[in-house]
Amino acid sequence: MTAKTEERKLAWWQYLRYGVEAAGFFLMMGFFKLIGLDAASSVGGFLGRHVFAHLPSTKIARENLRAAFPEKSDAWIEKTVREVWDNLGRVTGEYPHLGEFTLGDRIEGIDRENGHAAIAYGKGVMFVSGHFANWEALPIAGQLFGYDGKIVYRPPNNPFVARWIDRQRAKLGPKEQITKGPRGTRRMFTTLRHGKTVFMLVDQKTGQGIASPFFGRDAMTTHAPATLALRMGARLVPAGCVRTHGAHFKVQIYPALEFAPSGDMEKDVAALTALINRTMENLVRANPSQWLWIHRRWPSEHDRKRLEKKHRREARQARRDAG
Repeated sequence: MTAKTEERKLAWWQYLRYGVEAAGFFLMMGFFKLIGLDAASSVGGFLGRHVFAHLPSTKIARENLRAAFPEKSDAWIEKTVREVWDNLGRVTGEYPHLGEFTLGDRIEGIDRENGHAAIAYGKGVMFVSGHFANWEALPIAGQLFGYDGKIVYRPPNNPFVARWIDRQRAKLGPKEQITKGPRGTRRMFTTLRHGKTVFMLVDQKTGQGIASPFFGRDAMTTHAPATLALRMGARLVPAGCVRTHGAHFKVQIYPALEFAPSGDMEKDVAALTALINRTMENLVRANPSQWLWIHRRWPSEHDRKRLEKKHRREARQARRDAG
C-alpha cells in the first residue's frame, strides 16, 4: 500500500493534522535543499547537538548507553549522546539530497564482491543492517553496486511525509519499497524466490518478533530474515555504514552468515536470529555514536509485565485445552 493510497482514506481531521505537520517538515526540507548537501549536513548536525539533544528521547539514549556500556564513564556517555544527536541531525539535513549520494564522491564501497558472491548463489539475498550513520546510504549503495533489490521499511505515520521520503529514496535507491507486515513478508518471499535481493534494517523493536539477546538483554527482534533464510535457502549478508566525515560514507558488505540448521525450525529461527543480533551488536560497538540509541530497543518494566500476563493467559488456555 502506498502513501498515496493511505492518504485517500484519511478523515478530514487527519488531513488537517497531518497537513500541518507536513507543512513544517517540508519548510525545513526546502531550507536544507536550498543550502546544498554539505551545508545541510553541517547545519543539521548543529541543530542535533544544540536543539534535538534537549528532546525527552535523550533520556532514553542515556539509559540505553549506560546499560550497554556499564564500564564507561559519565563523560563518555554524554559525549556519545551529543555525537548521536549530531549524526541524527545530519541525517535530517541530508534527506533532500539522497539523489546526490553517488559512488566515489559520497560513498566508498568496501568488499562489495561479498554481495555479488551471495547473489551468484542463486537463492536470493537479504542484506541485513541497522540504523547506522545515514542508513539510507546502504540501499542506495547496493543499487549502485548492481545488486538490484527492494527495500523493506516502516513508513512514517504521516502519509504526506511518507510519500515524499519514498520519492527521495527512489532517486538512486531501489524503486520498489516494501512496507513491513504480513503483506510485506509475502512480497519478500516472492522477491527471494526469484533470486533477487532485499535490503532490511533489523535493529528496531517489534511487537511481532521474538526475544533475542542484544547487548546482554533480550530485545524483541524480527524473525523474518531467519525464517525466510531457513525456508528458502536465501543468503543473509550483513552490511554496515559509517560516516567518515560530513556527508561522506563508507558502506561495507560482509561475507554471508554461516549457519548449520539442526532441523528443529523453532530452535533454528531463534539461533539464527541471535546470530544476526550478535552481528548487529558488533557493528554498533565499532561506532556507538552512529547508532540510533534514542528508541526503546529493550522492553520497559511495563512491557515485561504485559508479556508476563500474556504468557500466563496462554499457559492457562493451554491447560484448559489439554484437560
